[in-house]
Amino acid sequence: MRALALVLGALIVLIQYPLWFGKGGWMRVWDIDRQVIAQRENNRKFQTRNRALDAEVRDLKQGTDAVEERARYELGMVKQDEIFFQVLQPTAALPEKAVK
Repeated sequence: MRALALVLGALIVLIQYPLWFGKGGWMRVWDIDRQVIAQRENNRKFQTRNRALDAEVRDLKQGTDAVEERARYELGMVKQDEIFFQVLQPTAALPEKAVK
């Protein structure tokens, strides 16, 4: 009777193993589910970035304001008859060298 219980217990374990650790088992499904969640988060980030880039491209194609802004900030250009003032931030006081 005891041997029969051990055999049946071993058969139950053998039947359960593929369910949990096999190719289509719960562990594999759980791992793939985590990968899908991570990929969806990446896709959301890229969609946000793509929308911003799309808006910038449309703005560059349709209007001159974006082109003017880039010319001013990236290339340092100014309009004709425009006065440019550059305000520099004061640097930290340099320590004086010791007198010998």
